[in-house]
Order: sequence, then C-alpha cells, then structure tokens
Amino acid sequence: MAKRGFTLLIIPRADGPVRTFGVPRSFLVRLLSVLAVAVLLSLYLVYDYISVRRDAAELARLRTVTADQEKQIAGLAGRLERFGARIDELGALDRKIRIAANIESSRDKQEILGIGGAVPDERRISTRLEGDRQAVLREIAQGVDQLDQEAVRQEKSFVQILQFLNRQRSIVATTPSIWPVTGWVTSEFGRRTNPFGGRSEFHTAIDIATKLGAPIKAPANGIVSNVEKRPDVGLMIQIEHGRGIGTLYAHLFRAAVSKGQVVKRGDVIGYVGNSGRSTGAHLHYSVSLNGVYVNPRNYLR
Repeated sequence: MAKRGFTLLIIPRADGPVRTFGVPRSFLVRLLSVLAVAVLLSLYLVYDYISVRRDAAELARLRTVTADQEKQIAGLAGRLERFGARIDELGALDRKIRIAANIESSRDKQEILGIGGAVPDERRISTRLEGDRQAVLREIAQGVDQLDQEAVRQEKSFVQILQFLNRQRSIVATTPSIWPVTGWVTSEFGRRTNPFGGRSEFHTAIDIATKLGAPIKAPANGIVSNVEKRPDVGLMIQIEHGRGIGTLYAHLFRAAVSKGQVVKRGDVIGYVGNSGRSTGAHLHYSVSLNGVYVNPRNYLR
C-alpha cells in the first residue's frame, strides 16, 4: 500500500528542469504542529510581556502615589504638631488672662491638655512612615481627637472669660465711681455736729460745696427711682444702680430727670441748689448698699 504524502513541484521561470520533492504526510503534520506551538508560544510571550509592562507601569504609579501620600501624611503630622503648640500657647494665654482677671478655674490645677511640642522633624516622620505607616496614622487620628476636645474646652473657657468681663464691665458701669460735681467737701460721712442746733448726729452723706446752678452728673448707669421735694433735704433725686446700690442727691435747685428715666454715667440729672435745710449752695450726696448708707468715698476715685 502506497504511503500517503504530498509532492512539491519547483518550476523555474526560465528554461530549466522541473524539480519534484516528496513530503510525507507525517512530516507535514509534525511541521504544522511545531509551527502552531511556536505561534502560541509567541502569542503567550507577547501577552506576558505586555502584562509585565502594564504591571510595571502600575507599580511605578503606585510608588509615586505612595510617595506623595507619605509626604502629605508627614506634612499633616507636622501641621498637627504645630497646631497643638498653638493650642498650648492659647492655653497659656487663657491662664494669664484668668490670673490677671482673678478668675478661678479648675484647669489652673491641671497641666495643659494639648499635644503640642517642638516643631517636628519631617525626616523623622518620613522614617517612621517607612517603618509603620499605620501606627503614624493612628497617632495622627488620636492627635486630631485630642486637639478637637481641647479646642472645645478652650472655646468654652474663652466664652466664660468673655461673660465674666462683660459682667465686670456692667459692674463698673453701674458703680458710682465718679464725683457728681466738682467742689469742696464741707462735711464728711460720719458723726458730726448738726449745723442747726449744735447736736451730735451721724451724717449719712458727704456735702460738696460748689456754685449755685452747677450741673450734677450721674456717677454711674441707673434708673431714677424718685424725684421729690421734702422740707429737710429740699428737692432730691434718687437713682438705683442695681446690685443693691443706690445714690441720693439733695438740696437741688432743679431736677433734669424724671422718675423711671434711664441715665448713664456722665448724664446731667440736676443742678446744685440751696433748697430745704441748708446753709448755702451745696450737694448732699449719699450712697446706700442694700438700704444701708455707706461712705461715698469708698466708691469715688
């Protein structure tokens, strides 16, 4: 039985003999198999090469991103520490203000709660990032939480200081600390001899002699509680300043305010006179605290 195969004919272009070659079928099958394997291997190598190049490009990109993230984390850590230092400075300022204003605080007995310190070494942070990035991130998160809590406490503290200072400003505004008129004190607060009759008595005010018609100024903010004329003190004005403090102005020539009127420090409330039992033009000026007369000089500056 004849073997199956193929015959190759080589026909030259010019005149010449035609050559024939016999190719067994088994050889052709093996040759085609080798070629197919070679093509598949080449395709695999090309695919693998493309994958390696793609992975290398992705790795390079990730390394770049990682380096950028490390720089950002290092910068964030540095900013966090510097912000902590600023919180510490604000805490120190808070204590100084409290000391100056004589405000007691439970925090005065404690250490500063901030996490600040010296300006961070970025290279040190970068070295730690290479070693344990997660640990650094945890520390940053804890630091942010601590700073957030400290900022809230600091805000409350400054609000408390502001409220205290506002109260103090209100107290100062309602404290009768300026002289209502300019003149000479002819009779002090305390025991004296009554100019009418010569008997010993307790004088509950200070008498300030000045010219007739001199303007009388409110020594503090308040509300006019009374304006009336009496036989002994003549025309008088009373002002309530709050916190139990009241002032009285007697022997006036004329009043410039009415009952219920709000006055501020420096407002003209009346004019010096010689009404009632008086030996001459002067202002009878008294200060009371919770209904008890006190020495006006304790408030005057």
